[in-house]
Amino acid sequence: MLVWNVWILFAGYAVPLVISPGPGNTVLTAMGAQYGVRGSVRFWVGFEIGNLALCLIYGFGLGEVVRAHPGFAFGLKLAGIAYLLYLAWSFFRSAGHDAASAQKRQPHLGLVDGILSVAVNPKIHSIVLAMFTQFLDPAAGVTSTVIQLTAGFVLISVLCHFLWIYAGASLLGRFRSERAQRAQGWTFGTCMLLVAAFTAIN
Repeated sequence: MLVWNVWILFAGYAVPLVISPGPGNTVLTAMGAQYGVRGSVRFWVGFEIGNLALCLIYGFGLGEVVRAHPGFAFGLKLAGIAYLLYLAWSFFRSAGHDAASAQKRQPHLGLVDGILSVAVNPKIHSIVLAMFTQFLDPAAGVTSTVIQLTAGFVLISVLCHFLWIYAGASLLGRFRSERAQRAQGWTFGTCMLLVAAFTAIN
């Protein structure tokens, strides 16, 4: 069992990184704004399933593969950029239509989309890889430590991501006019482009 001071350090590491803006949190906010908390649940659940799977995969060995084969990380980066550009295009397309049509054209993402969002998100990969590099202690038992760190990370993710969805639903979700819908489409699309550009140059 990890001692309490390790959990404090872990929370200090994970919370700021998980709650900070990024492609995943931007999409979660957009989902909340467009469909509310209830309408975002499928994507949100898929997102957390993706986090759970990624933690277990990295914790039980993929981290060593990534360190040994830099080409894997580069391929993941390209896939992430492509996915971000696809999301940007979806938001921009929705901004070019009237409010009723835009609502239908907004990307209503589901369970598989949530999992995919994590799978091609370089930010989450780097967070999880660094997490196990910093906190995995083989002397304390690899299996036990991986499970504990995974549970802690998923719990923090669920809480932080709920805040993004709720913020989208409670703040942006109030603006349903055609002008507001277009502004949201352009704003979220631009955010996706900026994150894609940041990913490309780093």
